[in-house]
Parts: sequence; structure tokens; C-alpha cells
Amino acid sequence: MAQKEIQLDQETISCSICLDLLRDPVTIPCGHSYCMSCIKIFWDGEDEKKIHSCPQCRLTFTPRPVLVKNTTLAVLVEELKKTGLQAAPADHCYAGPEDVACDFCTGRKLKALKSCLVCLISYCEKHLQPHYESPAFEKHKLVEPSRKLQENICSRHDEVMKIFCRTDQQCICYLCSVDEHKGHDTVSAAAERAERQRQLEVSLQKIQQRIKDRDEDVKVLQKEVEAINRSADKAVGDSEKIFTELVRLILKRSSDVKQQVRSQQKTEVSRVKELQEELLQEITELQRRDAELKQLSRTEDHNKFLHNYPSLSQPSQPTDSPSINMRPLRYFEDMTAAVTEVRDKLQDVLGEKQTLTEVDVLLPKPEPKTRAGFLKYSCEITLDPNTANTELFLSEGNRRATLTRQQQSYSDHPDRFTECRQVLSRESLTGRCYWEVEWRGEGVYVAVAYKNISRAGSSNECGFGGNDKSWALDCFQDNFTFWYNKVETPVSGPQSSRVGVYLDHSAGILSFYSISETMTLLHRVQTTFTQPLYAGLWLLYSSGNTAEFCKLK
Repeated sequence: MAQKEIQLDQETISCSICLDLLRDPVTIPCGHSYCMSCIKIFWDGEDEKKIHSCPQCRLTFTPRPVLVKNTTLAVLVEELKKTGLQAAPADHCYAGPEDVACDFCTGRKLKALKSCLVCLISYCEKHLQPHYESPAFEKHKLVEPSRKLQENICSRHDEVMKIFCRTDQQCICYLCSVDEHKGHDTVSAAAERAERQRQLEVSLQKIQQRIKDRDEDVKVLQKEVEAINRSADKAVGDSEKIFTELVRLILKRSSDVKQQVRSQQKTEVSRVKELQEELLQEITELQRRDAELKQLSRTEDHNKFLHNYPSLSQPSQPTDSPSINMRPLRYFEDMTAAVTEVRDKLQDVLGEKQTLTEVDVLLPKPEPKTRAGFLKYSCEITLDPNTANTELFLSEGNRRATLTRQQQSYSDHPDRFTECRQVLSRESLTGRCYWEVEWRGEGVYVAVAYKNISRAGSSNECGFGGNDKSWALDCFQDNFTFWYNKVETPVSGPQSSRVGVYLDHSAGILSFYSISETMTLLHRVQTTFTQPLYAGLWLLYSSGNTAEFCKLK
């Protein structure tokens, strides 16, 4: 009783804000008491309103009351700390909402330590002692505290169910075994538990072995990841060194060519300058003789003319004219052609498809221009039956899907589309890929999608083109429409029953083509693909519609 009074006193002198014993208790004008720091913080939040209230009774005060420590309460709190708190059980020993309470405790109940399957009662540590000390409870079965002890009582006979009926796979009481379960295969619940415990141990061993095996597989894969990373790092480092050396060689060759051209330029210019000098000297001499002859022709003195004529009339000894050769200009054109040829060869080498474990390590080639170019990247695609809607019939080696109203007997699988009549390819698509789809009937969606696209729900959730996890070309009778993330884009182009799809995953390019006598681009997507893609088909409208991945090789 004294302990209960202490508990009441403790509640009385607790702060209603922090729910702990009062610290530096103060009593406000309405009579309620709080920790000085708690009420200060509470009122600080009300300063803007300039009206302060009691957290319990909501009585308001203007102006803000002055707080003074209540010495009487402070003394009571200290006394309670010395006596009451030591005598009362710790709060964590009492049963909370999530705990099983002792059925014997009165007032505030303690946590149950064990439950008895014979008494069908839960006991705290104190009330459990007779089960340990008295021989009368020696055969009682104690288990971890349980809220569901009544489930062990037969609802029909109000008896403990200690028997298990293997025929009906349920626990029963003794009266049930001689009544409605008479003649059934029955054993004691303990015997059935032992048998199932043995089976459980076998299952646990298998699971643990499987976990161990999978751990080993994970370690192996981790080693493979590390090996791939090391190989990739080495390839990147080696390629950087090679390209650096290649750039150095190109720069050196460029310098050599420049020096060679300039040297040849100097030689040829010097040769031409010498020819120019010789010609200028000859012109000067000829101009001098031309002036003398003109002066002689204008002489009126016949004797002087005849006297000078013999020496001036004789022509000067002719000199061989230097040959004019335009070869240097042609030489430099040849040099330019040679450098151009080197450039073209280098572009061809860098543009070729180089692979290392199916990963492109050089710059990707541009999108092909002809169907023959696309066929170089053709891939064989088959449909995954585990993804096919039950109204789709797969045939031709799982390359063709046919819409039928007759439900197919596919086994349950989490990858199966349950609402939309869709199916995905078995193969994941990365790198550069090309495939063609031949369709018949009213229409089909030719699509690509991530593997984590929803398999159930509305058409926007799992339908191709209705979300951000898929891209689709709607081929409907005499027109095309492109869909992505619920956005419709009209597409113009020649109608055909065959559609080509080109994917460059790393470059983020997805293109759709109309295939007939010619190949016409219908729509191109430029984006960034974050996961491997899977080819997909969505058959609509009436039964009998078909779509097939064509064999291209």
C-alpha cells in the first residue's frame, strides 16, 4: 500500500511537459507546477502572441508571470527520489501495450516472464516461483510469454488440445479424438511436433547448405567483378598510353612533314630566284643593245653610221634560256594527298567495330545508311514464355505470338503480364542490335522495355509506351504512332507489315523503320538507357492477330 502511495505521489509531482519528476519546480498562478526550464521553453514559444497560458488548463496570463522556485515541492521530490523510487519497480518491468502482462498481478501489471500451457496463464517472475518450487507444477509446460494461450483450448469441449489429427491436419482435444475424429490417424501433439521438428531440421540444413553454396557463388562472382574491373582498368590505362603515343607520333610526323615541306620550299624558291636573276641580267643586256641600235639608226652622218655598224650589227652570243619547270607545285599537291590518305586510313581503323567480351571499347560507328548495313547488327530474338500473357499463343520456336481468346495453360510466374496482352524477349539487348517484326491483323505495338516494368495493373503501369520504362511504335492498319511515358507522337511514313528496329544502347539511339521495297525511317529516339533492354510485342484488338520476329541470317 505504501508503495502505491509513493507511485501516486510520483505522478502528482511529475512535470506534465517532460513527464519526469519536477526539476527546480515552479508553481504558476493557476496552481499547476512544472520544471522551471520546461515552462520557460513553453512560454518562449508564446512570446510572439504576448499571451501566456498553462499547458494543462489553458488559463492565460498577461503579462508573463515571474517564475519562482517552489521550495516545498523541491523537498518532496528529493525525498521521493531517496525512498519511493528505490522501493517501486523500475518502469521497464511493467507491461506495456506491446508486452504480455502477468495474469496474477493486480493494479499495474508486471511483464510476464513465462506462459504455462497447462494453466493457460502468464506469470511474472514473482508469481512464477511456485511452478519452480512446488512438485504439483512439475509437469506443467512453460513457454515464452504468449497472448494466444486460448488457442490451445478446444472451442467445442473446452479442453486442452494435446492431440494432432493427421487426417485433418489440425490440433484436437481428447474428446474430439473419440467423437468426430474417431478412426482418424491421430498422434500426440508432442509426437507430431517432434516429427515436424525433424523435418524442419532437414529443411534448415538444406537452406543453410544452399546459403553456403550461394555465398560461395557470390564470392566467385565478386572475384569475377574484381577481375573485370582490373582488366577494364588495365585496358583503359593501356589504351590511354597507346593513344598518347599515337598522338605523339602524329605530332612528330606532322613536324617532320612540315620541316620537309619547308626545306623543299626553300630549295625550290632558291632555284627559281637564280633563274630569275639570270633572266633579268639577259634582259638588261638586250635593253642596252636595243638602245645602241636605235641610236645608230637615227645617225645622219653616213660615214659614222658605216663605221659603227659592223660592231653594233653583230648579234650578241645567244645564251641558253633556263628551263621553267612547274614540278614543285605538283610536289606539294602530292604531299597533301599522301597526308589525306593517312588520315582516311586512320579514320577507318578507329571506326571499325572492336569488341572485348562484347563491350565496345572504341568510338561507336554512326547509324548505318542501308539495310545491308543494318543487317550486320542483326540478332536472333525469341520470346520468353514466362512473360507471355495467357491470351498469347507462342509458336515458331517462340518467335511468333498470336492473340487468342483461349486461355493458355502457362504456369504461374512473377514475370507474366496479367492484364496487357504483352510478351518480352528472352534475350537482353545491349550494344548495337537490329531486328525486324512481321505483323498481320489489325495492329501491334513493337516495343523495347526495361526488365523492371510492371507486370500487372493499368495499361499506363505495364503497357508498352505508357510509362518511363518502355518505348513503343503502335502499328495500326494504315498509320503509325510512337508512345513513351503516356505521350503520343504521330508518325508519318509508308505503311508496311514489316518494321525494323535499330538499337545502339551505349549511344542512346532507338530507331524504327518501315520495311518494304525500300527502308524508310519512321521515328528516332535519342536518350540515355540506364538498364539492358528487352524487345516486346503487344497484340491488340481481335483474336488471330500475329507478330513474329523475322529470321535475318
